[in-house]
Amino acid sequence: MIRLHHVPGSRSFRLMWLMEELGLSYEVRHWSLTDGSLRSPEFRAVSPAGRVPALEIDGQRLLESGAIAQYLCERAGRLAPAPGSPERAEFLSWMSFAETQANILQELNIQHIFLRPPEARSPLLMGLQTKRLAVTMKALEAHLRGRSSLLADFSAADCMLGFNLDAMFRFVRPDGFDALIAYRAAMQARPAWQRAAAQDGAGSIYTRDFYELPDG
Repeated sequence: MIRLHHVPGSRSFRLMWLMEELGLSYEVRHWSLTDGSLRSPEFRAVSPAGRVPALEIDGQRLLESGAIAQYLCERAGRLAPAPGSPERAEFLSWMSFAETQANILQELNIQHIFLRPPEARSPLLMGLQTKRLAVTMKALEAHLRGRSSLLADFSAADCMLGFNLDAMFRFVRPDGFDALIAYRAAMQARPAWQRAAAQDGAGSIYTRDFYELPDG
């Protein structure tokens, strides 16, 4: 039995997508950011920090999307270069890059959406994090020109970016990111991505197509 603990629109989507790519049978336990259930004793017994994703598999509990993705690939023997192979270092670099970018997006989500009242937000921090996000996107744009995936072949590193692809253009305009837009379209056209999206669940945190920086 494989059980994924998931919040709609969160980083746990990466693992639904990856498990679909790997052809694994699993079940999804949906949780909510807004009803307090992530602080419940039931959930804390699975994830002591009260965070998703959490995966129950092989009689173990795994936390952190990057670690879970690597475990699933090693278990299946697919979608990750083997240790010692030429692409292994690049694979690990992109896995961590995706998490760095996701942390920037998380800070922007907090500032633009979750902080109350609006006066608690920091326009200076929001501007800084938006610039940092744009730098990561420019690095991706340069890398993806003429490519359909991060490595020579599709891998779990592409799934790790799955959480980021929709969110990044909520804060940075798409102008000048043709390769990244094409990559997003290619990833979201994958049947496994579409199957994962179908069971992601309602409750996206975003209510706008784009979030402007405040004055200040």
